[in-house]
Amino acid sequence: MKVALIQHACNPDLKINRQRTEQGILTAAQQGVELVLLQELHASLYFCQTEDVNQFDLAKPIPSEETDWLSGLAKQLKIVIVSSLFEKRAAGLYHNTAVVFEKDGTIAGKYRKMHIPDDPNFYEKFYFTMGDLGFQPIQTSVGKLGVLVCWDQWYPEAARLMALAGAEILLYPTAIGWNPDDEQHEKNRQKEAWITIQRAHAIANGIPVLSCNRCGLEIDPSGHTSGIQFWGNSFVVGAQGEFLAQASIENPEILIAEIDKKRSEDVRRIWPFLRDRRIDYYQDLTKRYLD
Repeated sequence: MKVALIQHACNPDLKINRQRTEQGILTAAQQGVELVLLQELHASLYFCQTEDVNQFDLAKPIPSEETDWLSGLAKQLKIVIVSSLFEKRAAGLYHNTAVVFEKDGTIAGKYRKMHIPDDPNFYEKFYFTMGDLGFQPIQTSVGKLGVLVCWDQWYPEAARLMALAGAEILLYPTAIGWNPDDEQHEKNRQKEAWITIQRAHAIANGIPVLSCNRCGLEIDPSGHTSGIQFWGNSFVVGAQGEFLAQASIENPEILIAEIDKKRSEDVRRIWPFLRDRRIDYYQDLTKRYLD
C-alpha cells in the first residue's frame, strides 16, 4: 500500500495552512496513495507555546466545516485521510483529536490524545482534556489504524495496547521541535531519541509506523523564549524498524512510501513477542511507581 505524509510549516493565516494541506493531499493522491497522514494541529500555528484563552476560538466541533472539507477531499480522491484537529466538545471542554476519514468521505472514527504534556513551550494541559476513547484502532478500508498523537509516541504502553487490539499500522500526527538556543549536540540527541523510540514501537509490535511532523520556526508570542524550531524528519518504518522513507529537517515535503502489511505476519513468526509476553507478571504496570 502506498502512503503519504504531508510535512509543512504553518502560518498565522489559517487559509494558507489549509491551502498547503490540501495541495499536499492532492499531489499525493495523483501519485496513487491510498492513505494520507497529516501533521498534528495542521490547521494553525502550534498555539500551546503560551496560555491564552483566546486560542480556544480555534477549536471546532466534530463534525464541522473543517471536517466537511476533509471529508470532501477523501470522497473526491477516494483515499483515507488521518487528520489532527482541535476539538470543541462543549464550552470549556476541548480535546486534541485525530479524525479518520474513509474513502467515501464518512468519518471512520476518531482518537482523543491520551497523554497531554505540560512543559515550557508545550502547555497543552491548559488547552486539552485527556482523551477518554482509550486505545482503540479505527477500522478502515486500508486496514485497522492505531492512531496516536505526538506525546503518545513516547509511551510503549500506548503502542502495545493498540497492537493488542489489532492495529495493523501505528500512525502519529506530531508537532515536536527543539529550543533554537540549545546546543547542536543536544538537539541531535532529542531528535534521535524521538526517532528511536518510535522505531522501537514498530519492532516490539511487528507493525509499520508512520510519524508526520511539522517543520519551520514558530515564534513564542510572549517573547519569553526563542520559540520552537520544528524538526520535520517525518518518517515511515517497517515492521522491523527499517526506514522506508524519511523527510528532511527544514523543508516541506510530501513523503511517500510503500508498506507491506502482510510482512507483519512474517516478522511476528520469527519474533513472536506477543506469544512470549509474561502477562501473569505485568500487574505492576498499572501502578505509578513501585515504592
